[in-house]
Amino acid sequence: MVKVKVEFLGGLDVIFDKERTHKVTVAADAGSDVTMGDLIDYIVDNMIKNSNDRCVFIENDNIRPGILTLINDTDWELEGEKEYVLEDGDVVSFTSTLHGG
Repeated sequence: MVKVKVEFLGGLDVIFDKERTHKVTVAADAGSDVTMGDLIDYIVDNMIKNSNDRCVFIENDNIRPGILTLINDTDWELEGEKEYVLEDGDVVSFTSTLHGG
């Protein structure tokens, strides 16, 4: 079990009860590390209240293009994306770069 801080910025907070910051506890299968993939599954399954909003966050089983994903202020692509093993206290930020207007 891992406790992380998750931030939804750039308007993404709208699909998360308009809360920008969440403290999240994520578990994995017994004996397994908790990965970013586990966190993403948790977010989709437990935090997005309206199933119609899932497409705002997820596309083709991955974070939607146009959402900058950072792990402790580092681009998640440099950290291994879904394979990154989360640790207690990690800060994961999702920032939409797509704005309506």
